Parts: sequence; structure tokens; C-alpha cells
Amino acid sequence: MAFLSEYGLFLAKTLTLVLAFGALILMLVSSRHPKSRKGELVISDLSAELEQTRTRLRESLAGKQERKQLEKQQKERNKQRSKQGDERRRLFVMDFHGSMDAREVASLREEVSAVIGVAQPGDEVLLRLESGGGVVHGYGLAASQLQRLRDRQITLTVAIDKVAASGGYMMACVADRILAAPFAIVGSIGVIAQLPNFNKLLKKHDIEFEMHTAGQYKRTITMFGENDESGREKFREELGAIHEQFKGFVAAHRPALDIDKVTTGEHWLAGQARELGLVDELCTSDDYLLRRAEERRVVGLCFQKPKSLTQKLGQQGAQGLVQGLERLWQQSPWR
Repeated sequence: MAFLSEYGLFLAKTLTLVLAFGALILMLVSSRHPKSRKGELVISDLSAELEQTRTRLRESLAGKQERKQLEKQQKERNKQRSKQGDERRRLFVMDFHGSMDAREVASLREEVSAVIGVAQPGDEVLLRLESGGGVVHGYGLAASQLQRLRDRQITLTVAIDKVAASGGYMMACVADRILAAPFAIVGSIGVIAQLPNFNKLLKKHDIEFEMHTAGQYKRTITMFGENDESGREKFREELGAIHEQFKGFVAAHRPALDIDKVTTGEHWLAGQARELGLVDELCTSDDYLLRRAEERRVVGLCFQKPKSLTQKLGQQGAQGLVQGLERLWQQSPWR
């Protein structure tokens, strides 16, 4: 028992010390290197990363003489580019992993604005899109951000590796070209709304619910009140109006589609979606990048919001806990 007591005390002291030390470091770093509260644009040279990976693999597989030749060729290419600059057209790569509320649109708008500010004729944007859809206004704004690129004649390609459904496809259809991995899920061009109703449960427990509105259709259906058929009908009418706008949006961007056939709310695998005209090519984003990297300079863009002090402390605390447990394990008699 004495050993367990000392063991627990040592653990508590270790965790306290690690957390306090981590908090102090974060405060010092934050005060010396203040960041924009808005966030920052992280830029990565994907061309250089791809070329470096290829070169390292070739060198590791080559013989001594061939390795020297490859190193010489690489140095010559680097020297040439440093003198003349990389004059290839750019391919800007962005990622959008959409949530239900499409909160990622805040970063997307910053990335789009950055590209518009530097884009030259012939440049292209590749958006790696993954989303099952969500709220109408959020994904409508996300699609509008992509439309800003099209309005400035910047070629937009969307790659779907896993899923682009509902609001996700609303974004995808803005593109000049849509790529999809063979088993990606595409479509679901429809509108859905659902909510529970607790009115009978409230009545069972003699709980009254009151709701007062000004305007006949200010609230059509409710979770706690008693819904009537006129309210339900108005709600379905509103959903139908949104669906018609969704259909019109897709039809405007993909005029060759049989719009009534593909807007039933169904989803398809990419192979079927290609036959229907929802997708242009079966291809993963990785294959497309490798292909385009042969002739373009590939630049990755990612707008990152700064983490709050609480998030930093939480991350630092988790790392400290792992390190503390590792030290305890090293000193443990059970090891």
C-alpha cells in the first residue's frame, strides 16, 4: 500500500509539473510571436516534395554510377530554376472536408481570395472535396466561393476520392471538370428535413407548451407543439422550392444532364455517376496530381485558424500525460 501511495503522489507531481511548464512555454511563445487572430495561409511546394520523393527512390534503387548521374541531373535542374525561375503554370491545391454546418467555408473563402490575388492566365485550381452535404445556406455559400474562381476564368477541377453528396455535389458541379475515384459516392441531389415531436409526451405528463407568432407561417412545424396538416403542407412546399433551386443550379452548371433523372435524391458510385454525366473522369486525386506535376508547378494552400490558449493547453497536457506515463513505465517494478 505504501508503494501505491508513493506511486500516486509521484504521478500527480509529474503531471502538475509538466502542465505548468507547458503553460509557461506557451504564454512566452505567444507573447513573443503574436499571430493574427484571423489565421494564416500555409503554403507548401508540392512539386518540390513530389520531385524529392521520386529522386530519393530512384537513387536508392540505382547503382553507384547511375546514382551519381541522377544527382548531377538534379543539381543542374535546381541551378537552372534558381537562375530563370520556375516559369511553369501553377496548379493550386486546396482541400475541403465539409461538416454538416459547412463551417470550413471560412477557410475556403480565404484560400480562394488568395488564389484570385495571384492567379495568372493558364493557372488551375484543384479542390480535393469530401462532404456528405449539410445545411443549405452553408453549402450554397461554399459553392459561391468556387464560382468566384470560374467568374475570373480560373480553371477549376474538383476531385472526389470518397464522397460528394447533396451540398457536396452542389459544390462539385461548379467545376470545369469533376474527377472521382471509382468507388466514390456521388449525387443525392435532394433536400431533407426531419425533427422529433414531443407533444404527446408533454401532454402525458400534463405539461403545456405555448408558442406565439406574428405571421401565419412564421413557424410551420414545431418540436413541442401540436403540428397540423396545413403547417406540414407549407413545410413540404418550402422544401420543394429549395429542391427546385438546387435542380436549377445543377442544370445551369451541367447542362448535358437529364436533370429529372439525377435529382431524385439517389446517390451512385462514381462509375454509374459517370454514365449519368455527373462525373467526367474516373481518377483519384493522387493520379491527377502526379500527371499534372509533370507540366505544372504544384502549390498547396491551407488557411489555418490559430488555436486558442485552451486548445493549446489541452494538447500540451495530453502530450505531457503520455510522456509522464512513459517515464513511470520506465521506472515501474512491473516492467
